[in-house]
Amino acid sequence: MTTRDRILARIRRAVPAPAPDEATPEAALAAIPRDYLRVHDATWTPARTADLLAANLTEYRAKVHRTDEAGLPPLLARLLSGSRTVLIPPALPPHWLSGTSATLVPDQESSNAHDLDGVDSTVTGCALAIAETGTIVLDGGPDQGRRRITLIPDHHVCVVRVPSQVVDSVPQALERLDPTRPLTWISGPSATSDIELDRVEGVHGPRTLDVILLGAQ
Repeated sequence: MTTRDRILARIRRAVPAPAPDEATPEAALAAIPRDYLRVHDATWTPARTADLLAANLTEYRAKVHRTDEAGLPPLLARLLSGSRTVLIPPALPPHWLSGTSATLVPDQESSNAHDLDGVDSTVTGCALAIAETGTIVLDGGPDQGRRRITLIPDHHVCVVRVPSQVVDSVPQALERLDPTRPLTWISGPSATSDIELDRVEGVHGPRTLDVILLGAQ
């Protein structure tokens, strides 16, 4: 018997056999008690939730901006003023970038890591945002594009529609997300402190994260 066999045997002995009505994975998941709090304060208003999201994003060193539909194109133009090229997913609303002078680069399947590394910025929407954790979640939707377009360019601008795309808590987020989609959870710009506890940004993704709360004033 190999070491692997011994470890797996111990796991089998430690895990009780499922009850007859929990024979399938779906039934086993349904049987898990979920008596935890879904939200910590049910009296939260959309405005308070948006404020909490902004505060936690800022704590993670993301740059947070608030605007309405009319103010979005000039805000994006300002945020992208230093960018020569901007990568865009297939279904990003065209009027969002109507004010920018940068060259717009469509997301293409043929693009490789070298091509994407040459792009200055990328602009996307999101699946939703979680206020309590200051987290943006992408699921590869048409206004977000493939995961790699938000991991390789050094600057990511993410637009969050408020209040429709903002939830209070992680349990609320999980209820709305499709687990079969490629989910990317973003809490601030990419950073690591692995080496001598010195914070280094831009190691595993964008060095700069701008989050626009669209509809929040």
